[in-house]
Amino acid sequence: MTEKDFQVLKQRMLAELEGLDPHLTYHSKAHTIDVIEQCINIGKREGIEGHDMMLLKMAALFHDTGFLRTYLNHEAMGCNIFTEKTAAFHFSANDNKVVKELIMATRLPQAPVNHLQSIICDADLDYLGRDDFFTIGDNLRTEFLHFKIVPDSEAWEKMQLNFLKTHHYHTRSSQQLREPVKQQHYAELVGEM
Repeated sequence: MTEKDFQVLKQRMLAELEGLDPHLTYHSKAHTIDVIEQCINIGKREGIEGHDMMLLKMAALFHDTGFLRTYLNHEAMGCNIFTEKTAAFHFSANDNKVVKELIMATRLPQAPVNHLQSIICDADLDYLGRDDFFTIGDNLRTEFLHFKIVPDSEAWEKMQLNFLKTHHYHTRSSQQLREPVKQQHYAELVGEM
């Protein structure tokens, strides 16, 4: 798998993600692009390069493609889509396994078991410790209300507070860069309750 191959796949998959349900206001093409970018950023800070970086980017590209076919268990479906869409690229059995494990690591609650999984988990929830947290969080609230993950905004606020309280970043760089901002967001939300 070369960078050129990745770019070809990225272009194809991002075009397919245009077909996502418009009510997926959080799990969108923009989120996938963000997770790829954050995998690169966190990966660089964590000393990842070369082939491992390619595997990270590939997993980030496919981690939410399962939403094209299902809401529940979308990670497993994303693994299936990854297998389908990359068959012509001759991934090794080990690379195939690694990418699928990276995709599955993004399932909540996160429980990464190695460095690359820690990076994709932190990339997937990077926004919790960023300035665009409230905008992105509102997109997730809208999606959860539509798909009846939560019954109302009050239930959403409780879920969001609990999630922020129990979430922790896994990589040292995200702990340093994002955790302090995430804690500010948590304090602000507690103050509003």
